[in-house]
Amino acid sequence: MRSALLALSLTAAAAAAATACSAPRQPAAAASDTAASAARLVDPGSHPAWSKNAVMYEVNIRQYTPEGTFAAFTTQLPRLKALGVDILWIMPVQPIGTVHRKGTLGSYYSIADYTAINSEFGTEADFRALVDAAHAQGLRVILDWVANHTAHDHHWTREHPDWHTRKPDGSLSRPIDPSGKETDWDDVADLNYGNRAMRTAMIGEMRWWVDRMNIDGFRCDVAGFVPHDFWAEARAALTTAKPDLFFLAEWEDPTLHESFDATYGWELFHLMNDVASGKKRASDIDAYFSGFETKFPAWAYRLNFTSNHDENTWNGTEFERMGANHRAAFVLVATTQNSMPLLYSGQEASFNRRLPFFEKDSIDWTGPSLADFYRRIFDLRHTQEVLWNGPWGAPQVRLLTSDPAHVYAIVRARGGKAVIVLTNFGNTAASVTYSKLATPGTYVDWFSNESLTLGATGTIEVPANGFRLLVR
Repeated sequence: MRSALLALSLTAAAAAAATACSAPRQPAAAASDTAASAARLVDPGSHPAWSKNAVMYEVNIRQYTPEGTFAAFTTQLPRLKALGVDILWIMPVQPIGTVHRKGTLGSYYSIADYTAINSEFGTEADFRALVDAAHAQGLRVILDWVANHTAHDHHWTREHPDWHTRKPDGSLSRPIDPSGKETDWDDVADLNYGNRAMRTAMIGEMRWWVDRMNIDGFRCDVAGFVPHDFWAEARAALTTAKPDLFFLAEWEDPTLHESFDATYGWELFHLMNDVASGKKRASDIDAYFSGFETKFPAWAYRLNFTSNHDENTWNGTEFERMGANHRAAFVLVATTQNSMPLLYSGQEASFNRRLPFFEKDSIDWTGPSLADFYRRIFDLRHTQEVLWNGPWGAPQVRLLTSDPAHVYAIVRARGGKAVIVLTNFGNTAASVTYSKLATPGTYVDWFSNESLTLGATGTIEVPANGFRLLVR
């Protein structure tokens, strides 16, 4: 969903009073003993081991190929494996509602039936074949899950009227944000999490995809709109069926890590837009890492990116927002502490157009290839343990340089291994003097293979709108 709503303060997100205009939503049901124990599930030892150095890739099935089908996308799996992708996040694949539909084809996030397949994309057998083919390539598959609301013509609205939030006149309420206000999302209807039967049914619908389709987890849409205790309950129930499921929250709230492996790095994303476009200095990044990011558990995964479906459609491509600095920005967000990097469909082909959200379009794959750039970044993350996700990676230390306005540098080091990341958001090459490098020695430039010896103090050349990745 739209990222603007995700800028709500953590205080508002925690409050989540959730009332529908004049009709208050029923209070959330008390968490069960199972849910309470689930709140302690996500700790340094509970992330799936397969996620320790994983890279995520967002799949927009409708726009990925001219056919826009599961079968057409499945042919791309060997290429994505070679690119270095580990996890496929697939946007919702269920039938889309017709009541109050937006545009011709409607929004992926207006779900008309949780346990059915949008015939636009193929059949149940086609989707299961995609998952099986991905697993054969060593890839994991997580499904975008819309737990907060349904389409107006979802069968629950007729069969279980009390499973949705209602206005005083009995009509369906639009989704309610964590501050208690009704949103303008008029193609979807808010679900009532005060209803125990609905919660149980929702977990059952999620379980259907784990059991029947053998998916590996969920990306949970607007997770902060849903009571936190529901996520704890859902994780506890679903991991009994498949213990190594992965849970990603589209939200940025530290308390969600009670139930989720990863949360969105929206704050860093917006900051990188400002730094890359020259609205802020590179040194302004320090305040983020010393302030906001410290609110999250040290072992929490943070999903970082330079594009995704919301940003591409509503706010522009990385080329629009970041210009010539889009590669430097990706290098930095992909190498910071706790980062799990995300690549959106088409980024590897320099796709430079906004995809319509409610109509059919197709990604143009003929643009200048960035596949080698991304593959090398992903290879670096796969092979250098100091850059691994969450608790598996090394701490991040700031490397002070002589150009704080344009150059940002960090060191990730542990046990004699180190990676130095230098990014230059300026339009001219920088000869950067640095100091207090705690890991001097011989390094190799990851991209040029040049060997260089660094002392505790010295100078490093960094290209304009570019980067250096130095490995020891």
